[in-house]
Amino acid sequence: MENVTDKLDLTSLDLVSENIKKIAEVFPNCVTETANGRAIDFDLLKQELKKDIVEGNKERYRLEWPGKKEAIVKANLPTTKTLRPVREDSVDFDNTENLYIEGDNLEVLKLLQESYLGKIKMIYIDPPYNTGNDFVYKDTFAIENDEHMEESGFIDEYNRRLVVNPDSSGRYHSDWLSMLYPRLKLARNLLVEKGLIFISIDDNEVHNTRKLCDEVFGELNFIDCVIWKKRYGGGAKEKFLISLHEYVLVYAKNINELDNFEIPLTEESILRYYKLKDENYEARGHYRTHPLEATKSMGERKNLVFGIEAPDGSIVMPKRQWLWGEERVKEAVKNGELEFIKSKDGAWSVHTKQYLKEENGEIRTGKPFSIIDDVYTQHGTNEIIKLFGNAQIFSFPKPTSFLKYLINVGLADKEGIILDFFSGSAATADAIMQLNYSDGGNRKYILVQIPESTPKDSEAFKAKYLNICEIGKERIRRAIKQLNSKTENNASGKNTEIDFEDSRESIKNVDLGFRVYRLDDSNMKDVYYRPQDFKQDQLEAFADNIKPDRTADDLLVQIMLDWGLPLSLKIEQLTVNKKQVYKVAENSLLACFDSGLNEAFAKEVSKLKPLRVVFKDSSFEDNSAKENVKQLLKQLSPETEMKVI
Repeated sequence: MENVTDKLDLTSLDLVSENIKKIAEVFPNCVTETANGRAIDFDLLKQELKKDIVEGNKERYRLEWPGKKEAIVKANLPTTKTLRPVREDSVDFDNTENLYIEGDNLEVLKLLQESYLGKIKMIYIDPPYNTGNDFVYKDTFAIENDEHMEESGFIDEYNRRLVVNPDSSGRYHSDWLSMLYPRLKLARNLLVEKGLIFISIDDNEVHNTRKLCDEVFGELNFIDCVIWKKRYGGGAKEKFLISLHEYVLVYAKNINELDNFEIPLTEESILRYYKLKDENYEARGHYRTHPLEATKSMGERKNLVFGIEAPDGSIVMPKRQWLWGEERVKEAVKNGELEFIKSKDGAWSVHTKQYLKEENGEIRTGKPFSIIDDVYTQHGTNEIIKLFGNAQIFSFPKPTSFLKYLINVGLADKEGIILDFFSGSAATADAIMQLNYSDGGNRKYILVQIPESTPKDSEAFKAKYLNICEIGKERIRRAIKQLNSKTENNASGKNTEIDFEDSRESIKNVDLGFRVYRLDDSNMKDVYYRPQDFKQDQLEAFADNIKPDRTADDLLVQIMLDWGLPLSLKIEQLTVNKKQVYKVAENSLLACFDSGLNEAFAKEVSKLKPLRVVFKDSSFEDNSAKENVKQLLKQLSPETEMKVI
């Protein structure tokens, strides 16, 4: 009889059970038992959290809509689905740490809960804006697989209702909120404590999105509502005001953990403002000036009112006061950090010099603004034209310069994982690769996109891009090719002191690859999860629990997800005792799915000292071989944990 403790469950994290476990640690008296297992006595829990007697429901300030409870249930329900690697669509699969995942992002976010829990530094999403013309995936509606429905576009390949959400609908806002809410709840779990989420949105749902985020992330973790001026004109047909902007809502996982925001100066701002040169040019680069005199009163501070000698020997006095004290001014004069400018009427004004480079030689950083007004939607369209030669391949993609601005805020240290689970044309991946290429950063991405079909009369369909994922993957491939084709001399650094290196040496470690995974049903047959539903004679027919069309690559990915291992880990293949073995992240995991496993194989595996090993339950020569392998591993490599599927 199989020892059930040896068996992997191969389902996503059960968030309800995890939440009950956390509550039980603090309020064990509020945990009760039911026919379905442990549950929470909510009346008792409410009383534990109140100083007076709880007498039933009371009105409170919060966002409510029809379907909210169902949305919470959707987020908490575990899934048995898995991700299957698609090597033929990938670039440098074995070495890259970037991921592109095709599938419903709700299911994918569930699968990532263990492998990426608390590991994502930044999330950027550009969800459907609910303009009245967007498709909304109504996750709660199960539909029979009807050929006519699928052909007509009312359901997708995941058997979900895929329809336009018109503003005339009685559940117009509710359906949209029910779609986004569970995804945000799951996404929050993945953020590090210093993590940030950026959400692009427009006027249709910005009010509801902010309330939604107040609930999921906490009102105190709101950072700002960034305004993006997305176009510079047009809109003459609009009835009232010409709308030129959208928004980006910014929230922190824990605002108390954040450092001050600093971002690199853009090349445009450097060329625009840093134009002057002096004797410090070699060490500090160009400089700009700022008035030393305060433009408004800083209170009565007599120590900031004194005379400064001008080049002609005259004394310059401030109308109000200086920004610096007398000792700081003397030091600046000594170091040549002040500039005197004479007006037409002969009056002197004193200015400080702000050099492009700090004293340590690093290029100066600046504070990000809450308004982005120097990049437009047309820039994103131009990038599609440059990559595909056709603006109609994808409509209204976000410009990479817009995304790079946000990424520089979210990943100031130039490393970490960025998650985008409404990835569209994959502009986020393009932006990350460009940034890494220009500054040698080590940012990684996880992109998720449901393979929504392109309309049959669209330019994308005519170009043989049958769904959005095909566009996204091809964009990344073309962006990689574009970066690889650059030479050392075509960098965009027009200002000679700007160290925008574009050499092979500076980018040799940049990750210009991506692994493609596709969401699918579990690799395991139903009997694996519900053996109680089958009779004994039926169980004997299922000697192998694995579906016949699944490969060793497929099995390895599901095991990595179940064991909470990131899908970006390096995977090697080796031969041990004539068996194919997968080696993940050195000795983190060894997996073998070949048949005929025995004691000799176990002895060779034990020499590698793996932390975990996984085999197929049907791979052993016989039942005694399985037990012998287990005991040998315990004896020869006691730190190794063995599981079977």
